[in-house]
Amino acid sequence: MRHHIWIAALALVMSSSSFAQSATPDEPALVGAPDEERLTSRDIGNWLRQAGVKPPKPGAGNAPSTRYTGNDTCQWANDGECDDPGIGTGACQVGTDYSDCWRLVEGVEDNTCRWANDGECDEPGFGTGACTQATDLADCGDIIHLRFRNDSCETAFDGVCNEPGVGDGTCPDRTDRADCFGRERPLTINDHYFGRDDRVFHDTSVFPWSVVGQVSFDSGGACTATLIGSDILVTASHCINEDGRTDSRGTFETAYDRAGGPLSARVIDHFIDPDWDERRFSSGDALDGTDWALLRIDRPLGDTLGHVGVRGLVETAGRRGAMAADLYQGGYSWDTGTHLSGNIGCHMVDIENDNTMAHDCDTTRGDSGSPFMVREGDEYFVVATDSNFRSNPGGPMIYIAARSERWIPYLEDFAAGRLTNTGAERPATGGKPPK
Repeated sequence: MRHHIWIAALALVMSSSSFAQSATPDEPALVGAPDEERLTSRDIGNWLRQAGVKPPKPGAGNAPSTRYTGNDTCQWANDGECDDPGIGTGACQVGTDYSDCWRLVEGVEDNTCRWANDGECDEPGFGTGACTQATDLADCGDIIHLRFRNDSCETAFDGVCNEPGVGDGTCPDRTDRADCFGRERPLTINDHYFGRDDRVFHDTSVFPWSVVGQVSFDSGGACTATLIGSDILVTASHCINEDGRTDSRGTFETAYDRAGGPLSARVIDHFIDPDWDERRFSSGDALDGTDWALLRIDRPLGDTLGHVGVRGLVETAGRRGAMAADLYQGGYSWDTGTHLSGNIGCHMVDIENDNTMAHDCDTTRGDSGSPFMVREGDEYFVVATDSNFRSNPGGPMIYIAARSERWIPYLEDFAAGRLTNTGAERPATGGKPPK
């Protein structure tokens, strides 16, 4: 999912004006939603990811601490996530994120969130984000030991615990999660959804991982993108669409481990599916298959690094062959620092008629737009790009990617300059692949 820059002023505006007047503090409503619409924690979680800010939470500030003292002067206060150093993210100074942190400081875990006991963890980070931390104990209790931990250490995923206290101390505290606390993950966690985190780090000095990079957008946030031509990238459409506007301006950087350093280029053009509609995509599943974007950069980095090919795997191999194929995936996940992490040998688990496929690759926020590739000898071919997820009560989230069949007919014309962001003509031959 695309990252957002959180701005305190924006959060303040959203918390005071984003909800319908009819909504009570315990019954928030989405912007633009009918006045009496009531939301589930999943609805709230989806809204939080789309908006990049968090509304007031039920339970926040209830039964304040009498021992831990502080205030809410940090710009990230009252966002539901503790940002005090040591116990939280460290984004705030000690004692300036009181309402989000006092329960953690004093070891008070409770179920005061409205959505506690619904079978779904709603804490920030590994849950939907609809609850303040430590207010959804019933649903999050089995995974609170993972709170504020990640795999950003240089030697993460090597099977050796390197955190201080529990390992040899060569990694900073809380940065070697998989090696120190295991790879098993509950099916209901909002990250790494299939019972076990099987990711590895990819070496970005070697092909094909040298051509899987990251676009940092001028408007904020970043997504994974892949060179599929000398100056052409593929990523997810939702990465360049926000609030009804399409803006692909940004800088692509790749091959971070390359001798001499990474290479970069500016994004100067894009083309998206003529049927793309951000509002419909964000509110349902009908347009998931249109969540792709072709980008043009101002330097032919592919002439130096090479580029991967493209393939419509279902068209060429059939459903059975596509689901049997080993997939290679890599993205810039939120929890692996600057490392390209991903999967080797994961699979399609379902193929839908809307140009999507479900997969069992461990993907999370930041992986949007990342490639799913098949390999033939030394050649790799993009067959899908990471999109989003669908709810699956009682089981792992259903993770969705947009298959390449949809955009391959446009690639030649876009690469030749016959299609741009100002012209949404359909391919001259072949037509748009059916849903």
